[in-house]
Amino acid sequence: MPIAFRRAIPVLLLLTLAAAQAAPGILGADEVKKLVPATYFFAGQSAPVQVRNSAGLRTASGKLVLAGMVDTSGYAADIAAKYQGFFITETKLSIDGHSLPPGEYSFGFSQGKFRILDVAASDLIVVDSKTDSELHRPVPLQMTKDGDATRLYAGRNWVRFQPE
Repeated sequence: MPIAFRRAIPVLLLLTLAAAQAAPGILGADEVKKLVPATYFFAGQSAPVQVRNSAGLRTASGKLVLAGMVDTSGYAADIAAKYQGFFITETKLSIDGHSLPPGEYSFGFSQGKFRILDVAASDLIVVDSKTDSELHRPVPLQMTKDGDATRLYAGRNWVRFQPE
């Protein structure tokens, strides 16, 4: 085997490994653990992130969308009623026809609505959420693919989003 070819093998293996890790789709639990923050700042407080109740997506362009539940026990009742977790996107998204630019936000499902909030707890997007009564094992938070879009679930409640 020529020396040039033997030297190229490790480079090709690294490129193959990098391409496999950057595949679009729902992220695995190990990758999510590496990416989500330990705490999340919102409405004047930092709350611990529930890593086990976090999920992520890598888009076809390689950009990330992360969401996770946080411990809202220290928040005022009016904020805790509509705030469940963080929502971070590196790409522009469409959520039920509403455009969301890249950034760090908070989200919540309550009273049949899905909300995206800014850091000051102001509503940016409010849309109707849907309920999946057929879901066999609802969990606190998950993402699933839905054609070209992705569903973000909190229990049986969900909303659909996709990159613009």
